[in-house]
Amino acid sequence: MSELIRSNTQLPATRTSFFVRTQDGLNLVGEIACPVGEEPGQSQGAILCLHPLPTAGGMMDSHIFKKAANRLPALTGMSVVRFNTRGTTSEAGTSEGNFDNGVSERFDVEAMLNYCFDELKLKKLWVVGWSFGTDLALQHAKDPRHQGLILLSPPLRTSNPEHLIWWSSDPRPVFALVPEFDDYLPPDKARERFSVMPNIEIVAVEGAKHLWIGEPSVYRVLSEIVGRVVPGMLPLPTQF
Repeated sequence: MSELIRSNTQLPATRTSFFVRTQDGLNLVGEIACPVGEEPGQSQGAILCLHPLPTAGGMMDSHIFKKAANRLPALTGMSVVRFNTRGTTSEAGTSEGNFDNGVSERFDVEAMLNYCFDELKLKKLWVVGWSFGTDLALQHAKDPRHQGLILLSPPLRTSNPEHLIWWSSDPRPVFALVPEFDDYLPPDKARERFSVMPNIEIVAVEGAKHLWIGEPSVYRVLSEIVGRVVPGMLPLPTQF
C-alpha cells in the first residue's frame, strides 16, 4: 500500500559523503545523493545546492535541500549535491575556515563546480541557490559547464547591478522563484532590482514566505526545480 510523502520521508538513494579542497587550502564537507544503482554521471540531471546564510542557521541540511536529496534521486533520477560553505556546520560535519560574507566563498563555489564536473562527471548540472546561496550563484557560479541558475528567495543582499549585468550577457537561463511574502525581496521589488537583467524569468509564488515552510511550498519548489532540470519527470508524485 502506498504512503504519502511527508516532511521526514527519505526515499532510497545512494548517499556518499565527500571532502573537497579549495584553492585556498580548506576542506569542505559535502554529500551526493544519486539514484540507486547508478554512477553520478549516469543520472538524468543534477543540481548543486548553495545553502542559505550560515550566520542565520543556513547549511547543507536546510530543509528544502535536505528534502531534495531525500526525494529527487528516487522520484526523478536526478543527483543532488550538497555541501557546507566555509565555517558552516551540519550533521555531516564542519567545513574548515570562517564565514566571509560571500567573498572568500568564491573558492568554495569554484571548488565544488570543479568537483562536480572533474570528479563526479555530472551531466546537465544546474546551480540552485537559496537566499545567501543565490548571491553566491550570481557572483561566483560562472563556470561555463553548468546549465544555468535556479534562484530561491533571492535577497540580492550582496549582489550589485554589475553582477546581474554579467548574466544578462550570458546565454544560459536564470530562473528566480520569489515568495509573495518574502521578508527581503518580494516580487515587485525583485522585478525592479532584476530589471537590468531582462533574460531572467521571475515566478512569484502566492502565499509563500522566504523559508518555504510547509509541504505545499516544498512541493512547489521541488516541482519548479525538476521542471527546469528534468521536465519530463513532472508531475512529482505525492505518494511512494
